Amino acid sequence: MVKIRLKRMGAHKKPFYRVVVSDARVTRDGQCIEEIGIYDPLTDPATIQIDAEAAKRWLANGAQPTDTARALLKKAGVIE
Repeated sequence: MVKIRLKRMGAHKKPFYRVVVSDARVTRDGQCIEEIGIYDPLTDPATIQIDAEAAKRWLANGAQPTDTARALLKKAGVIE
């Protein structure tokens, strides 16, 4: 199954995340199919940049977002 989820990047105690499309069997920070956005929780307010067209295309093709990714997609206005 293909999932839309977060990939942790950044230094120790200074994380930021990439919103990626990857196979569910791959590890959290492993190989991804496509990067569709970024999420930085340390900025005020938190930075959320998502390619809406790519996200909608993957959702239409059956990709399942994780709970956190779903919340970010809602905040970005990609899904309702």
